[in-house]
Amino acid sequence: MPSNKILEEKKQVVESLAAKLKTAVSGVLVKYEGIKVAEDTELRNALRKAGVEYTVMKNTLTGKACDLAGYGDMKQYLSGMTAIAVSQDDPIAPAKIMKEYADKIECFEIKAGFVDGGVIDQAGVESLAATPSKEVLVAKMMGSLMSSLYGFAYVLQGKIDKENGDGAEAPAEA
Repeated sequence: MPSNKILEEKKQVVESLAAKLKTAVSGVLVKYEGIKVAEDTELRNALRKAGVEYTVMKNTLTGKACDLAGYGDMKQYLSGMTAIAVSQDDPIAPAKIMKEYADKIECFEIKAGFVDGGVIDQAGVESLAATPSKEVLVAKMMGSLMSSLYGFAYVLQGKIDKENGDGAEAPAEA
C-alpha cells in the first residue's frame, strides 16, 4: 500500500497537469514507444522552441488529469507508452510538430488531441496540423486585400485613360 506521502505527490502531479490542460489552447497525445534518444532530443528541442510543453507520464495519472480538466473523452486513447504535448499560446504548434515527427519516425504515432475545449481524434489532429500558421494566413489575407486594391486602381486608371482619349497619354504640360 502506497504511503500518504507518495499519494500526496501523485495528487499534486495530477493537479498540476490538470491546471496546464485547463489553460492550454491545444494538446496532442502521442504513442511514445521505441523512439531513439537523438530523435527524442530533436523533438523536445523543436517543441521547446515553439513554446510547447512535452510530458511523459503514467496513463492513470494523465487520465485523472484529463477528468479534472474536462477532457475525459481522451482517456480512451491512454494505452501503451503515452506522451502529451501542450501549448498555452499556439493552437496549431503541437499538432504541426508532432505530425512532422510522426511522419519521420515509424514507431511514433499520433493518438488524439484537444483544441477549443473539445477532444479530437488522430484525423482531427492531422487536419489541424495541415492548417497554415498565423503568419501565413495573415499574409494570404493581406495579399487578397492588395489584389482587390490593385484591381480597383487598374479600373480607375482605365477610366482616366479613356477620358484622355482611348489610352493615349495625357498631354504633357509645359
